[in-house]
Amino acid sequence: MEPQPDCDIEIRVRYAEVDQMGYLHHSRYWIYFEMGRTELLRRSGMTYRQCEAAGIRLVVVKAEIRYLAPAQYDDVVVLTTRLKKMSQVKMVHAYELRRKSDDVVLARAETTLGCVGVEGGVIPIPDSLHRA
Repeated sequence: MEPQPDCDIEIRVRYAEVDQMGYLHHSRYWIYFEMGRTELLRRSGMTYRQCEAAGIRLVVVKAEIRYLAPAQYDDVVVLTTRLKKMSQVKMVHAYELRRKSDDVVLARAETTLGCVGVEGGVIPIPDSLHRA
């Protein structure tokens, strides 16, 4: 499999996503990362909806994050997502979240997704997804 280009998306931190101190709550980073994975897949020519229609489910089996600096309400952040590695049954994504105004890296993370069928059992990643 050839390396895929990075996928950058911009996100504005919403008021509902911050804690009492005005910082992006740690749990919201994972939602942003899911947005990045979904957009990366879409830009490769396939949607997650198409995966589900084909009986493919991609489930997070491992997640790691390193918080480096806080994002605050109304910050515009840039999330870079890339597919780091893909095997027969799993894929690893890497993420970097930066504040757009000063390019400070806010967080780096990695997730491992396993490929399962509708019944929940591990299945090989289909060729169509490998090609995408």
